[in-house]
Amino acid sequence: MLQELNVQDILDRVEKNIQQYFGMGEVANYIPELAKIDPKQFAMTVATVDGRIYSCGSSDKLFSIQSISKVFVLTMAMNVLQDELWERVGKEPSGSAFNSLVQLETEQGIPRNPFINAGALVTTDAIIQRFTNAYDEILNFVRDLSQNESIEFDKNVALSEFQHSERNSALAYFMKSFGNIESDPIQLLDVYFHHCSIAMNTVDLAKAFLFLANGGVNPATGKRVVTSLKAKRVNSLMLTCGLYDNVGDFAYRVGLPAKSGVGGGIVAVLPGEFSVAVWSPELNLSGNSLIGTKALELFTNYTEKSIF
Repeated sequence: MLQELNVQDILDRVEKNIQQYFGMGEVANYIPELAKIDPKQFAMTVATVDGRIYSCGSSDKLFSIQSISKVFVLTMAMNVLQDELWERVGKEPSGSAFNSLVQLETEQGIPRNPFINAGALVTTDAIIQRFTNAYDEILNFVRDLSQNESIEFDKNVALSEFQHSERNSALAYFMKSFGNIESDPIQLLDVYFHHCSIAMNTVDLAKAFLFLANGGVNPATGKRVVTSLKAKRVNSLMLTCGLYDNVGDFAYRVGLPAKSGVGGGIVAVLPGEFSVAVWSPELNLSGNSLIGTKALELFTNYTEKSIF
């Protein structure tokens, strides 16, 4: 078990050894607000199912979680639509970029999985159709998971994404033409960009993902978020689809179910033990944090903790 190791020493060792990789990636410059971020930043937090927290770097620094929010929205959509959800979105790796339109034409408007942009638009659509105020429902869900009522949308990031949303707009309208989107596409995009803009730090994120390490139960509250079966399924989708077209290499190097975002965050889970969140804004060519990926690889190597 993780408590048998000196986790803080391991995190400090990781932080020291990732310094050589700064400058090898680039921030997400296609979203102007994200392009402004200082790339030479790093934070990492481990949260255990028995309530211990370990951190290194700037673990109190807020950042836009971007596509990590897709895990929260998927979880909500699974509770709302149950198995009906899988008639509207698939469970397979895409093998394409996260904002690709290519497969939607041949697959009749059904996205390959809920973690590419098209799939997340479908799960967001499900939340809009179920709740009167989707913004508040999503935000309150994240606040409850992390036990932090101060978590908010970053409205500047949301606006910046909306102003440069041509590709995502195309995805939304294209799927609506196939009958796979029920909401007004403009409203859908606004909700989608808002939940991607949620600002959290690595402590918030690690705590928020603990329910997936604890069989669907938030250990901080004892509240069941999803069934253990649904938690298993979310973890399986993170393992196979959570890092876009880089998922195979990530599984090879890190060996944990995980979800990334172009804000530079990655959250990974070892069921039964811990969640671990890392943030560093420089991205690799697949849109995943370059240094974050290396930090997680070092962490699983040093601890010998992975699902394999």
